[in-house]
Amino acid sequence: MLEHALSALRSGNFVLVYDADNREHETDFVMCAEFVNFTHIARMRKDAGGLICLTVPPEFHQALKIPYLVELLSNGNEKYPVLKALEAYDIPYDAKSAFSITINHRKTFTGITDRDRALTISEFAKTVKMFYEKAQSDALLAHMRQNFRSPGHVTLLNAAPGLLDARSGHTELATALMLMAGITPSAVICEMMGDDGYARSKSDAMAYAKEHNLVFLEGKEIIEAWKHEGGHGIRCL
Repeated sequence: MLEHALSALRSGNFVLVYDADNREHETDFVMCAEFVNFTHIARMRKDAGGLICLTVPPEFHQALKIPYLVELLSNGNEKYPVLKALEAYDIPYDAKSAFSITINHRKTFTGITDRDRALTISEFAKTVKMFYEKAQSDALLAHMRQNFRSPGHVTLLNAAPGLLDARSGHTELATALMLMAGITPSAVICEMMGDDGYARSKSDAMAYAKEHNLVFLEGKEIIEAWKHEGGHGIRCL
């Protein structure tokens, strides 16, 4: 099943990824960011309905010093005491949020339309690809300055250093899949929501995958493959 998923991702298709029964118990739409166009954004918006986010591989966010949002909030809590009051120390399923900054491409208008978000996402993926093609940090920073602004309507998620050796959220699961597929390791992810006010159940998500001929993976399958490779999926790039 994993090989089918990697093949689908290389072809620019979605796969569905369920994290775990003891975690968020959510299924996300996942696809490689460099292949995104506005029809993909529309499908995630309509068929998934959660927050459309963009994963950032650890080497990239470390090189450019793209911060975790919790770090920004912590650094500002002396000036703004409300930030101290809102510290997220009690997430029931995780120790630290992957949330980072939000961005828009500078050629977008409001940034929220399907076409605007697709432009922001696909162009950011090109920037990540530049990094893995050995572009220097100062050139990447100049490229970011020229092409993106913050805040925006696309949420970046910083993948944990070590990926699945350190954390098993959708951010790391999706990024690891991109690496194992040998494609640009930035993924678009979006949670599937149900009509009952909760996340879509695993069984419903599996039924959706079957109906639409999509690969459905559980996080444990990805983690097992990652560990089997010794966490060296990056060799596939």
